[in-house]
Amino acid sequence: MAMASENYRAARDFLLEHRENYDKAVAEFRWPDITGRWNWATDYFDGYARGNDKTALWIVEEDGSEEKFTFAEMVTRSDKLAAWLTEQGLGKGDPVILMLNNQVELWDAMLAIMKIGGVIMPTTTALQAADLADRVARAGAKAVIANPVDTGKFYRIAETDPQVTLMSVGDGGPGWTDMRAAQDRAEAPAWEAQTEVEDPLLLYFTSGTTSKPKLVKHTQVSYPVGHLSTMYWVGIKPGDTHLTIAGPGWAKHAWSCFFAPWIAEATIFEYNYSRFDAAALLGQMERAGVTTFCAPPTVWRMLIQADIAGKQGSLREVLAAGEPLNPEVIEQVRANWGMTIRDGFGQTETCAQVGNSPGQPVIPGSMGRPLPGVPSVLIDPVSGEVTATEGELCLDLSANPVGLMAGYQGDEKRAAASMKGGYYHTGDIAAKDEHGTVTFIGRTDDVFKASDYKVSPFELESVLIEHPAVAEAAVVPAPDELRLAVPKAYVVLAAGWEASEDTAYQILKYAREHLAPFQRVRRLEFGELPKTVSGKIRRVELRQREDELAGAGQRAQGEYRDDQFPGLKG
Repeated sequence: MAMASENYRAARDFLLEHRENYDKAVAEFRWPDITGRWNWATDYFDGYARGNDKTALWIVEEDGSEEKFTFAEMVTRSDKLAAWLTEQGLGKGDPVILMLNNQVELWDAMLAIMKIGGVIMPTTTALQAADLADRVARAGAKAVIANPVDTGKFYRIAETDPQVTLMSVGDGGPGWTDMRAAQDRAEAPAWEAQTEVEDPLLLYFTSGTTSKPKLVKHTQVSYPVGHLSTMYWVGIKPGDTHLTIAGPGWAKHAWSCFFAPWIAEATIFEYNYSRFDAAALLGQMERAGVTTFCAPPTVWRMLIQADIAGKQGSLREVLAAGEPLNPEVIEQVRANWGMTIRDGFGQTETCAQVGNSPGQPVIPGSMGRPLPGVPSVLIDPVSGEVTATEGELCLDLSANPVGLMAGYQGDEKRAAASMKGGYYHTGDIAAKDEHGTVTFIGRTDDVFKASDYKVSPFELESVLIEHPAVAEAAVVPAPDELRLAVPKAYVVLAAGWEASEDTAYQILKYAREHLAPFQRVRRLEFGELPKTVSGKIRRVELRQREDELAGAGQRAQGEYRDDQFPGLKG
């Protein structure tokens, strides 16, 4: 275990040393040799955190109240909670649903469940009773940790499965045990590794943009070791203060609100708010001295609508993830802050795969290049062969992609399909230039043909969102007798714009002027977009709607078409 942790730290230090030397990092990085019994929480985190009085976690609330916890305190708190969890009958291999907000107990539980060899099931608080009952059943959960405000959502489990241990942060009502009692212990012994490297550590449900959410299984190595690539992409260093805006329950939270910062021995900063306020967020970031910041494109788009000039504070690295970032946003941040937002790519099933790493030139709209140790390749969807220009982004299984999931639990068919032909298939189509820079084109399920031309919804959406009337847009194929399909845009309007014929004309005209003829958006409809609970657009629902309307020979009420405007015909 000691040797494994030394290997781990050596690999980390190599990436830190060469954080701005991409070519050397890619050429010489090797994943650490970690075999046998090993546990990230006991063998790595505790190793540097015990007795360490530097701030590990800093949580600020909307009302200005805050809490700070040192690394040493996080060791003690998680040791105590681990001992308490074993007293509740939990141990190695037991899946635990963890449904908390950004509160210290979330990080306590992540570490503690890891220490006892349990399996963490991060779960968003947005889920309701039916979803939770399904997840408990599909994952075979042995316990639940939730806040009192959410315990009522588990009434089905409480009634039908009394074997599930119910724990709450506070008084959760009848049948629930208050886990705060764990911190009342005078002391708790230090923990030693309970796990082998291939043992499960995390179970994540995917967002389910095109089908029923899959249950992704990660091991004691795939995320704790694999996220060395994420640390490298973020550019985080020891002593940094890092903020990622991500909701607990989703993989990105583990990526950048847990593993990457603490791998680097940096402070995790969290600012909790009920309603987004750009000025308040930037003010807190400046006060805390946040140095590295990652946010989804939605947050970046809201930020640039505010006055951000000169308000970058102590920021050194700014990043985006979750979906491709529009070039316009990158340019506005660069103009105001003199910094370039660096995009990156990965999935729940993986760690960071591709990214614009620190110090490298960024091509707006590009995801960057394959990260050190991550064998990313493009595969021709038809021939199944490696291609140098455009294809499905995959991982070469023969090269041992450490940050890859162990599989989809309870769904061997889909797991096998994702690994066919010796590659892990992401389902994302991308293009690569002569420098190895990868640019997202679209999901395999979303790219479609119009007049025999391949159309990427993202490319069209990126143009639409540049128009001041457009807050959000989703493009899908609408069946058409002449062209087989034509691009149709579903548009969410920005504040101050009306869903009128004139607005539709302006948007369609703008798209016509900024897109190639075969990409022309020919239909448009205003309205809200269907989304997953994680906020990703479910284009599959919009496609189904278009197919149903076409099958019934109907036209959507409120739909505008380019041929109804004299200036747009043709």
